[in-house]
Amino acid sequence: MTTGPSGDEPTGRLRPTSWTALTAWGVAGLVGGWLLHSVSVRFSDSAPLVTWAQPLALVLVAVILGATAYLTWRTVHVHHERLEPQQAVNRLVLARACALVGALLAGGYAGYAVSWVGIDSDLASQRMWRSAAAALAGVAVVVTSLLLERACRVRSDPDDA
Repeated sequence: MTTGPSGDEPTGRLRPTSWTALTAWGVAGLVGGWLLHSVSVRFSDSAPLVTWAQPLALVLVAVILGATAYLTWRTVHVHHERLEPQQAVNRLVLARACALVGALLAGGYAGYAVSWVGIDSDLASQRMWRSAAAALAGVAVVVTSLLLERACRVRSDPDDA
């Protein structure tokens, strides 16, 4: 076993994605989505449209992440097989990145939806509901990302201790 740069034995452990980081990214998205409405109206006289393509794309990402999490769980925890190291790292990095970006998008779409509350217009109602659907799809991305991250966990060998 090789030693680290400071001469200590490497522990080889990663902490799960923290709820603090997810919350921070979600709040940043919430503020950004809420500000997007007023800033875009001020500078371009129209607010961005939200079509059904945005929530459907996020649902597709959540389904892909969920399928990857299931296959990883089955490989590692049911069949007790090891993933190739590069494959395991790639899945873990994918899970963490998607969890943070999913939180940002969920917050952003939720903030944009809230910015339309109280405005009496057909387009306002449409933007609000589609943004709310995209925010829920963003939450689904976060959940499936955390499931994939959990599926990548392996138990420590007693020989390593």
